[in-house]
Amino acid sequence: MSDLTTYFSSLSRGAADHVWHEIHTCPELIECIGQVGFLPLLESGIAGFSAEALMAEECRYTVFPDGSWEWPLWQWKGSAIREGNSLYGKFFAGKAGFISRAWWPDFCNWRRSQTPPPEKDSIEDIILSTLREEGSMVARELRAACDFTGKNMRSRFDAYVARLQMSCRIVTEDFVYPTDKHGREYGFGWSLLTTPERLVGKEACHSSLPPDESYRRMVDHMTRLLPNATPKQIAKLLK
Repeated sequence: MSDLTTYFSSLSRGAADHVWHEIHTCPELIECIGQVGFLPLLESGIAGFSAEALMAEECRYTVFPDGSWEWPLWQWKGSAIREGNSLYGKFFAGKAGFISRAWWPDFCNWRRSQTPPPEKDSIEDIILSTLREEGSMVARELRAACDFTGKNMRSRFDAYVARLQMSCRIVTEDFVYPTDKHGREYGFGWSLLTTPERLVGKEACHSSLPPDESYRRMVDHMTRLLPNATPKQIAKLLK
């Protein structure tokens, strides 16, 4: 049973009567994200605080003797995004995770206040402008459209996109998987990127609160959620 099982009973935002047990299904993952508000996908630096840590044993990453693998969490993350109640991206110290719709206005408000919009004609501005024009693009197609096609350009491009995700200007809309000759999906998939305004609307990306107040609300929530975490660990996730 996860280290977080007892944490969730202390939530004050609509989950005070719910104690989480191990997650066995995608609907349970979606419900968890909605109640917790902030959930890193993988290891977060805080013991037990990740979707991976909450998975039941049979839902963990498994490699079979023939080299094939099964990882329900990886398959569920696309469904969790498509449900429309959470946003997904590299939000936590450059690592991927979910933010619920309820907390997105505060999270977006704070993060954007910490990073000014990209300067006109900068690389980040070109990436954002291209994405806005197209609506959504698979990451590798966006990279090509922005002319990041030379040697070692992929890692540079990925770094720019990661910064735009950390500042809540790009999110992952879904995942696109290649198919084999039998029409079966395989691999880890490609991120389909878009802007949060296109995905959930401009109003959902706005808060009437000052950024510092949004940050205080999030810190208070995370402190109640993770009583064993230090203030430094919480600040690292939110900043």
